[in-house]
Parts: sequence; structure tokens; C-alpha cells
Amino acid sequence: MSVGKILVSDEEGNYLIKFIGDVRVTLCGSLNRYMETIFGRSEVNKVVVDMLEAEGLDSTTLGLMAKLGLHCRKEYGLDVQVFCQNPSILRTLDCMGFNDLFDIFQEVPETNGKLHSIATVDTEVDEIRRQVLEAHRLLVELNPENSTEFTDLIRALESDQ
Repeated sequence: MSVGKILVSDEEGNYLIKFIGDVRVTLCGSLNRYMETIFGRSEVNKVVVDMLEAEGLDSTTLGLMAKLGLHCRKEYGLDVQVFCQNPSILRTLDCMGFNDLFDIFQEVPETNGKLHSIATVDTEVDEIRRQVLEAHRLLVELNPENSTEFTDLIRALESDQ
């Protein structure tokens, strides 16, 4: 798998997040910071996550995706659109319960925005631990069946706080 990266575009309340390669916890501080900028906006018309070039997503990335989807639904009344053709990632999204939260498409989205690399954030170890814990709690909230997979990790992270 190739090293992951995240590209973003935001134009007039339309946000695009593009995952490329293997997106892991090392990028999650930057992803979380970008999502916080979206959450701080009063006008959000559309949020698209393009996974067409993603090779893999770890559970922390998936948890942040759940955070994005839950927030957009609650605060803006919209479902995040996800574009993905990777059968493995599609299975994971389905098993985790993302089909109930996102509008998932397998065709290529129409995008006009200029993509740029997400700003890199140097995150302290304690903050990374907090983000990983929050991400996994959200995965369990999204689908209680996920608890069997993440309970031990959640307990370990909670005991470190």
C-alpha cells in the first residue's frame, strides 16, 4: 500500500475530502483539525468524501468519518456523500454501519474544486490518544456490533488517561 495523504477543497459551503493511498492515524490530527473548520462554519451545503484512490483506512480514520457524518446530519441536516469503488473498503463501511449514515456511491463524483493538501498538524501523544479514543467510541455508537471489536482498545485508552 502506498503512503496515505488527504487532499481537500472548500468552495462556497461545498467541502471535498479526498483520501489517497493508505490513510492511517498519522493523518488523523490533520483530518480532525480540518473537520473542525467545517464544523465552525454556519453554511455547509454539501460534504463529499472521495475514496476512489484510497487503498485502506484504519479504524481511527473510520471513527473520524463517523464524527463527520453524525455532525453534518445533526447540525446541517445533510448526509455526507461518499464515493468509493474499493470492494474491501465498501465491505468495511457496510459492516461498520456507515450505510445508515452516508450516501455511498460507486461512480466518480463531479467535482470542480481545486484540491490542495491538508495542513499538517503536529499532534501531541495525549491528543492523538484522545482522538483515537473518541473515534472508536463513535464507531461503537454508530453500530453497537462494533463494540466487540473495539472494547479492549477503548478500555486500554481510557485507563491511560
